[in-house]
Amino acid sequence: MSSTVFTIANQKGGVGKTTTAVNLAAALAERKIHTLLVDLDPQANATSALGIEKQEGRSLYGPLHGEGSAVEMITPTAYEHLALIPSEVDLAAIEMELAQQENYLLRLRRTLQPVRDSGGYRVIIIDCPPALGMLSMNSLAAADHLLIALQCEYMALEGLGQILKLIDRLKSAGVNPDLDLGGVVMTMYDMRTNLSRQVVEEVKRHLGDKVFDSVIPRTVRLSEAPSFGKPIFQYDPQSPGSTAYRNLAREVVTRFGLKA
Repeated sequence: MSSTVFTIANQKGGVGKTTTAVNLAAALAERKIHTLLVDLDPQANATSALGIEKQEGRSLYGPLHGEGSAVEMITPTAYEHLALIPSEVDLAAIEMELAQQENYLLRLRRTLQPVRDSGGYRVIIIDCPPALGMLSMNSLAAADHLLIALQCEYMALEGLGQILKLIDRLKSAGVNPDLDLGGVVMTMYDMRTNLSRQVVEEVKRHLGDKVFDSVIPRTVRLSEAPSFGKPIFQYDPQSPGSTAYRNLAREVVTRFGLKA
């Protein structure tokens, strides 16, 4: 069975995108679903959040240039059923270099195709940089479903329209006609404020059942976990953040028919 590929994108930084990529991947792995997390952000936050050191030459930089393969870059993690393709600072240069290549929007799709075809992973999750540049566009071209991490504040709503227009453009240009909005994950929810609730209601009014029921709370424990190189389930298994990401994983499994 070919892998299902999700890309988690948002052009705004600090919205819980990498936190969602890491913890959703770990939650799916906890359910015995073979999952590969691809760190496509040159800052390599997803890499360090899984306790893996950045290493020169261990990223998709070479494979995107046709040197070596994505399969060779797959790195085991400390967690069963979860593997990683790490990132490193060289990946920042790819933004400029890809634009000079033929079919530059399809490089990542081609690079990941052998991994998809191998049948080794039921799910591939791509964590993008916080910008709609060349790497994010490539990840959208390579994905089956886009998951948007959206912070519970009004400024976040403006960026949502931008991403949705971009999906339509990529589909109508034939770059990835099958790409769909898989869902919106509302992050940094503060139950003490009316604002968080109002923003969730507003997004649901526009996008209906595309918005996941599981909302991710704003918690110190979720912010701390990456600095210890652990997903939230290993750092604080009983925390509200753990519960929220387990609930989100359950919804993702149901919505997309994922089985172990």
